[in-house]
Amino acid sequence: MTDPETTARNRYFAIAGSRIAGVAGALLGLVLIGRAQIVEQKILGTAIVLSALLMVAIVPRALARRWRTPPQN
Repeated sequence: MTDPETTARNRYFAIAGSRIAGVAGALLGLVLIGRAQIVEQKILGTAIVLSALLMVAIVPRALARRWRTPPQN
């Protein structure tokens, strides 16, 4: 059986990692927008930034909700 402290730590790192990955994706999109030569590249960069920000907003909350401790009656 796994240790509850180890499980909690791993879940915390998963949530923090999803936030870091989203920020890295947003930065990648901003670099793409800044270096774009044609309109299609700017559109792609904008789509990457928006999806990364959406990921930062939704994924950590969904993971926390999924791993929430059930209430004791």
